[in-house]
Amino acid sequence: METVVRTKAKRKRWKTVLWSALAAIFMIAAGGVMFANGYINHSLPQTKGELSAPGLMAEVKIVRDENGVPHISAKNEHDLYFAQGFIQAQDRLFQMDLSRRQASGQLSEVIGEATVKRDKFFRTLGLRRAAEASYAAYSEEMKSVLRAFADGVNAYIAFAKKEGKLPIEFRLLGYEPEKWTPIDSLTIGKYMAFDLGGHWQGQAFRYWALANLPKEKAYDLFPSYPKDAPMILQAYKDVQLSVEKAFASAVIPPAFNGSNNWVISGKKTKSGKPLLADDPHLSLSTPSIWYQMHLQAPTVNVSGVIFAGIPGIILGHNEHVAWGVTNTGPDVQDLYIEKRNPNNKHQFLYNGKWEDATVVKEPIKVKGGKTIPYEVTITRHGPVISDFAYESKENTVFSLRWTTLDPSTELQAILEINKATNWNEFEEALEHFHAPTQNFVFAAKDGTIAYKANGKIPIRKKGDGLLPVPGWTDEYEWEGFIPFDELPRAVNPEKGFIATANNKVIGDDYPHHISHHWAQPYRYMRIAQVLESKNDLTIEDMKALQMDQKNLWAEEFVPVFLQALANESLKGIDKKAIEQLRQWDYVDRKDDAAPLIFHLWMKEIPNVLFKKDIPSEIEKLFEGKQAVVDELIRKAANGDDSPWFTENGGFARVLSTSLHHVTERLQKQYGDDPSKWKWGDYHQLYFAHPMSNSSPLLKFFLNREKPIPVDGSQVTVQAASFTNDGIVNHGASWRFVIDISDIEHGYHIVGPGQAGHFRSRWYHDQIDDWVNGTYHVTTLGKVESRDTLLLKPKK
Repeated sequence: METVVRTKAKRKRWKTVLWSALAAIFMIAAGGVMFANGYINHSLPQTKGELSAPGLMAEVKIVRDENGVPHISAKNEHDLYFAQGFIQAQDRLFQMDLSRRQASGQLSEVIGEATVKRDKFFRTLGLRRAAEASYAAYSEEMKSVLRAFADGVNAYIAFAKKEGKLPIEFRLLGYEPEKWTPIDSLTIGKYMAFDLGGHWQGQAFRYWALANLPKEKAYDLFPSYPKDAPMILQAYKDVQLSVEKAFASAVIPPAFNGSNNWVISGKKTKSGKPLLADDPHLSLSTPSIWYQMHLQAPTVNVSGVIFAGIPGIILGHNEHVAWGVTNTGPDVQDLYIEKRNPNNKHQFLYNGKWEDATVVKEPIKVKGGKTIPYEVTITRHGPVISDFAYESKENTVFSLRWTTLDPSTELQAILEINKATNWNEFEEALEHFHAPTQNFVFAAKDGTIAYKANGKIPIRKKGDGLLPVPGWTDEYEWEGFIPFDELPRAVNPEKGFIATANNKVIGDDYPHHISHHWAQPYRYMRIAQVLESKNDLTIEDMKALQMDQKNLWAEEFVPVFLQALANESLKGIDKKAIEQLRQWDYVDRKDDAAPLIFHLWMKEIPNVLFKKDIPSEIEKLFEGKQAVVDELIRKAANGDDSPWFTENGGFARVLSTSLHHVTERLQKQYGDDPSKWKWGDYHQLYFAHPMSNSSPLLKFFLNREKPIPVDGSQVTVQAASFTNDGIVNHGASWRFVIDISDIEHGYHIVGPGQAGHFRSRWYHDQIDDWVNGTYHVTTLGKVESRDTLLLKPKK
């Protein structure tokens, strides 16, 4: 009996000890969570009350509206741009720092060895060197704006360091941001020109194709036959260059960097005044590439969006005019084949003489490692870009001529546009906007609607931007640029609207070469179709059109495919898939099966055609691949089979093979009944934070819990391009519509939200808005909000 009592007592003591230990662990864990929670919350931006800001001349008022949009009111322009820098840093400092580092080739300093090749690529391109040259070209007035903005950013950095309010990402990566400079802002601007492309990779691909494929098959992959081809090909005879090795680590911008915009005359609107809409298609991530702001001082009152890290408003409206852009996509890059002196690697042949190249030392600091010595060689045409990944033993290299690497003054254009009151002032401002070339649409209170392509587009002596050209002779030099007054332009057209969607913007009678590469025409066709159908268009019509999911690509090709396979012996699952396509109304709805079948089929056809002949490291350089495939299909459907089809069994065989590959995959993923497959089970939106892949814990905190099924596709007006796993990571980064009859109010969606801090209520609050097309209104007038911050000069 005594033994039993002692045993019970022991058990009771152990239970007491166990519960005490668990309670202690819980208290420690709870304390840790509370500490972490307190620390993280402490780093949230202060949006109320007062802050002292050394460098201000007078008090500045910042009112954040219910969507987190800061409305900045200043008594002078210096304080306006100072406050703009301060507020951008409050919400987006880590993004700004990462952006300047990426563009400057300085990621390895804070990330480590994993980004060395990427840094070498951007050091070679020299976006930061181009920004430094551009700064020297600005007037003192423009430099003062850049300095005021940088001073504002630095005032916040100093405050955040002192108060322990730096974003959590800096703590996770173990570093603090350096001071902001005017060059940082200009470098980010140069990076956006890089992101919108210039076609050098297509030249490299076609060079490879001519060297490695039968001539007929190579030319089938060209958008058109190259001008001066016989002379250029003759020059290639003694040239040996490994495109695969040279560009294996090259950074290629997303293929679908485009946009939609349109402007409608008051003759076709219910209000009697112009309507304007814009939705730039860029990478979708957390935070948004755009930051929405309203800037007001005695000399300016403008609202819209800007890239974090840059002053002014690049897209939006003021009290008189509104504007938006799409990417024109001109041929503004040329690869030159340079002959290097075998006895001096820094000399290159030009017109029979060896010329000294410029050599720039670009040492790359590496976190946790030694600084890597790195040199960039710059010929008369530009940087040698084929040596960054490996040093060729051959004495020929590729150099890059590119308008963005020239000094340019885009900020002057932006600030003048912000103050424009009519079309003449707006167009004059555009003359300072050299790169990238954009399709600007414009509307004014006086009823004017207009369009203008800006920028420096080269005029070549020989060649047309399709192939790399000899750099050892002056025969292929640029002779200048298309005169500003001769760039594409339209004012108050008879049809009553202007629309662009990266489509061909010139007729065959246009006297200058602009580009071989235009987007598939389907978004533009759908926009024009809708705008032509009504003469009483409203702001709600504009919103609906930006969310339109009609797929004219499928409307063209599905009937062709059904006819081609009419007499083919298909497997049961394939027949069921075909039946889904037969019943389809060509709208890319997330709950339908047909969009899933069609889009994966169109992705698989190029795999069947090209996989055996084109290595994966070369395929990423295959610019305009889908447009090439579309044209091959059109020809094959009309009986003109390319060798790419005949060598794979003919048109019908390629279609049936690729369809079965798709249905097999979908059957494994979604079951045996195609009628139950859904586009949205595959096609899903996800705004990923750049650090979220580092760990499951960061993914949990920094990203939305799971992807969201979404309508649309890369060819619908509701743009939603997707990766091979179906994740939508590219599309309308900002949606904007405005009725000029009420020019004080604009309608916006900035997915996923305004804030960069994951605990902010404005971090991911616009994701569902993006999916559903729910716009918020921003005003140029007075804003009432409990989130009012006063920045005061330091006494």
